[in-house]
Amino acid sequence: MILINLLPHREAKREARKRAYFAGLFLAFCVGVGAVGLWFAVLSQMKSAQEERNAYLGAEIKKLEAEIKDIANLRAEIDALKARQKAVEDLQADRNVPVHLLNELVKQTPEGVYLANIKQAGQTVTVTGVAQTNERVSEFLRNTLYNSTWLERPELIEIRAAPAAAQGRSSRLFDFSMRVSIKRPQVPADAASAPGGKPSPVAKAS
Repeated sequence: MILINLLPHREAKREARKRAYFAGLFLAFCVGVGAVGLWFAVLSQMKSAQEERNAYLGAEIKKLEAEIKDIANLRAEIDALKARQKAVEDLQADRNVPVHLLNELVKQTPEGVYLANIKQAGQTVTVTGVAQTNERVSEFLRNTLYNSTWLERPELIEIRAAPAAAQGRSSRLFDFSMRVSIKRPQVPADAASAPGGKPSPVAKAS
């Protein structure tokens, strides 16, 4: 027997294919929405974590800024204390400068040189006196230039023969005046606070 299907099978197949197509589209849409939602959740979590790290870093930066400010204040205080200490040390050293000056002049003045007047103006000292010969004055200049720890840059201002009436003796004398600067030695100033050395005939100091 021959069976003949008279039902519209083509339309049925077409409808089935449409349903399968739309079902696939719906499934793909659901998968896409799920992926987008998952990615958005991951991004939100990453954003929250980054914001927390940023907040932590901001708080630490503020702490460091406060510490840096404290360190700067401490450095300023330390510098101020060092400046005060140096000022006190300079004042303490300046108290002994006249003693060291006289002591140094005593040590560096050669025989045959007699100091008559010593004047100090700041760090410059002017010395006048009488010498037996010009060589004695030259020796005095060399001593203050090379052998002195407190005197430097000696400069001869004038040297001339003393008037015969003022000499009162047969030997010839020379009046001289020189200028010398005071320097601070590298050793502590209180290492030699007391005058010493061989005595020298210093007539007057002003």
